Amino acid sequence: MSLRSIHKVIAGISKLEGAGVHIYRSLAIREMRNFTPFMLLDHFEASSTSGFGPHPHSGMETISYVLKGGLAHEDFTGARGVLLPGDLQFMTAGKAIVHTEMPIPQKDGSNSEGLQLWVDLPEKIKEIKPRYRDLRSFETPTVTTDDGKVSIKIISGTALGVQSIRELSYTPMEFYHYKIQPGGEFIHPVPQSFNFFAYVIKGSGFVVDGTEIAEHSNCYFKQDGESISGKNTSEVDTIEVALIGGQPLDQKVLQIGPFVHTNKARIDQAYKDYDSGTNGFELLKTWKPVIDKGITEEMLDGPLKDLIEDRERQRELIGV
Repeated sequence: MSLRSIHKVIAGISKLEGAGVHIYRSLAIREMRNFTPFMLLDHFEASSTSGFGPHPHSGMETISYVLKGGLAHEDFTGARGVLLPGDLQFMTAGKAIVHTEMPIPQKDGSNSEGLQLWVDLPEKIKEIKPRYRDLRSFETPTVTTDDGKVSIKIISGTALGVQSIRELSYTPMEFYHYKIQPGGEFIHPVPQSFNFFAYVIKGSGFVVDGTEIAEHSNCYFKQDGESISGKNTSEVDTIEVALIGGQPLDQKVLQIGPFVHTNKARIDQAYKDYDSGTNGFELLKTWKPVIDKGITEEMLDGPLKDLIEDRERQRELIGV
């Protein structure tokens, strides 16, 4: 199979977002505004005193992947959830949603860490109702190759003949978390019609097509091959890489703030609707979020306790 070549390598821009959340942003920046169907990629690190207060979305989906620590979320429909290490949440904003996301304090005082990806929705379904799909760490298969030097967590898609348990986004996509030990290398077949990128979560020495991709940098590929390869040239670091691809959408893309639509008039309307609490944002008028000021021990023993216990029951049911 022919290998894809590099389109562009972009170092993540370090900045603060929300209430003091540190991020590395490598998509939705001047060097790469979007990479259809993807709109934004943030690698975040959040302390217990930071987070994202109530904010709206429209016309897109978000994928949140917790690498360590934990994240709680809540929205104006009353939905709440908890993500622990290895868990993912696929949220479809659709016509309108307002939600808040807050890190769960860790007993050792460490920060929570993860990735958040924004995915564009096809124009014909941008006005659908919001929905959530959770994918727990224990529901995600992991396979190994190259004599155990490479492991692949299959979040969405197929690797080495093993398939993820279900499709979680409206826009067709694939998502893999690679861990590559020193000397390890891989070749991953990809759908020829998909756009793909590889983001280096952690480690030095990741090489693609003779080019080293630094930690917190994103390697965007051309659509000129049927597979992607990478290798760890480090003698000490285990490298972690998110390999992500999706079906390009043949439509105009306009992203202003938290709204993603195909024209300025619809974006302007979304802001007006949010400000007035109309046309999908009506629940905002009466919503009283619980977690928006941060997560406390009382919350973990109260409104969030059942969510954590239910997650544990699900794990026990499938015997892992």
